[in-house]
Amino acid sequence: MVLLVATTNPGKIREIRMALEGMAGLDLRLETVADVAPALAAPEETGVTFEANAALKARFYAAATGLPTIAEDSGLSIDALDGRPGVESARYPGATYREKFDRLYAELAPCARPWTAHYTSAVTLVGAGGLVEYAAAATVEGEVARAPRGSHGFGYDPIFFFPPFGCTCGEMTDAQKLGISHRGRAFRAFRRWFEATR
Repeated sequence: MVLLVATTNPGKIREIRMALEGMAGLDLRLETVADVAPALAAPEETGVTFEANAALKARFYAAATGLPTIAEDSGLSIDALDGRPGVESARYPGATYREKFDRLYAELAPCARPWTAHYTSAVTLVGAGGLVEYAAAATVEGEVARAPRGSHGFGYDPIFFFPPFGCTCGEMTDAQKLGISHRGRAFRAFRRWFEATR
């Protein structure tokens, strides 16, 4: 079985491959958008929730390629900022993540600490026929660190502090991050469902 992973983000692709590697001996081959439809423009993410955007992307790529497609939408929600950047995490102002961090810290400066936050990962599987076969979301709770720390991971990882480990996701190894992260939790749940139903 070929399963299309509907993202062009190399960090996400790496983590999803790690989470789904060797799925109970199933004959499953993961393909990416770059593998099967490199010229296909990504759809506009117009959903107001992570779940809506994951479903939108899964339906779009399944229809365009004729392949069963799994899509994920994820982001960082900061309590003191009323949940922002949330679904706009990738589109939050700033040409680089360093610029995004600087803007967030400026917004957080007048707010009392700790700056509690959570990561969310919503996952949707759409079959080749266009029907949603699986949809679920997972979160991980943490805080915005006092300053960015670590060079591992990607996106907001250097500013997402995970208190039980005493470090940011940017300071964790790939395996450590996958073990606790929103994406790791979401794809382990998907994996359990997939293995049980195939």
